Amino acid sequence: MRLSSIFSFVGFALLLAATYCPLLRVFHLTSWNIYKLNQPYGLVLLLVAVIGIVVSFLNQAKIMRAAAWLSLVLVVLLLAAAIFKVNTTFSFIPFKGVNKFLTGQLKLQWGWYVMFAGPILAVIGAMSSKPKTFVPAADNTAAAN
Repeated sequence: MRLSSIFSFVGFALLLAATYCPLLRVFHLTSWNIYKLNQPYGLVLLLVAVIGIVVSFLNQAKIMRAAAWLSLVLVVLLLAAAIFKVNTTFSFIPFKGVNKFLTGQLKLQWGWYVMFAGPILAVIGAMSSKPKTFVPAADNTAAAN
């Protein structure tokens, strides 16, 4: 395996592990991972991670690059959705003080660092792979003349 494939493999493995890390702490009682936040979205991220791991072993650079960028875009969208969900969860409460207190009880957890480290490593590994170039064999026509 090339070094770039190892970077991509580690990135996709981190993404796979990050789906089980705590992402949101709810009222200091429980922590939610991606499957409690949005299970279908978590399964899509898990599928992208598994595809990335498989193609990193098979040295398929184009598919690995696409999976790496797709995983980074999906994680950024997940963070935006989580922030939006936290800020609008208690917006139905007419009292701003109560709304602000309850919103403050929803905290982002350390799993986001792992969630972002995986796709960033995968993108670095996918972009550092050198494309295969074909160099034709040199003809000795000059020596024959």
